[in-house]
Amino acid sequence: MLVRDAMSTVVLTIGPNHTLRQAAALMSARRVGAAVVHDPDAGGIGILTERDILNSVGRGQDPDTERAHAHTTTDVVFAAPVWTLEEAARAMTHGGFRHLIVLDHDEPAGIVSVRDIIRCWVPARQQVPA
Repeated sequence: MLVRDAMSTVVLTIGPNHTLRQAAALMSARRVGAAVVHDPDAGGIGILTERDILNSVGRGQDPDTERAHAHTTTDVVFAAPVWTLEEAARAMTHGGFRHLIVLDHDEPAGIVSVRDIIRCWVPARQQVPA
């Protein structure tokens, strides 16, 4: 199975000046664990994850004043839609992260997460005997 078969094509894109609270609210409303941060001034695309927000709040930083750009990962590993799920899982394991931005012709086409991969690898929910 390929990344394009598992990825979510609903990509939340935010700007670098969104506050962490704004980012969290948008992520929550769309039920996603990561947002693509588009920052043309900094040279491109980064990713902000729920863990980035959690780490900031855990350090006592104010989510109403902290900006996405200060917590965005810019050294991003990108996946291609034609990668296998094994390749995506290997990249995530090697890099220690749970989301990959999927680029198609240098544009974000989706995001694939560990959860997406697991959904593809594990059969549909089966009833557990009582």
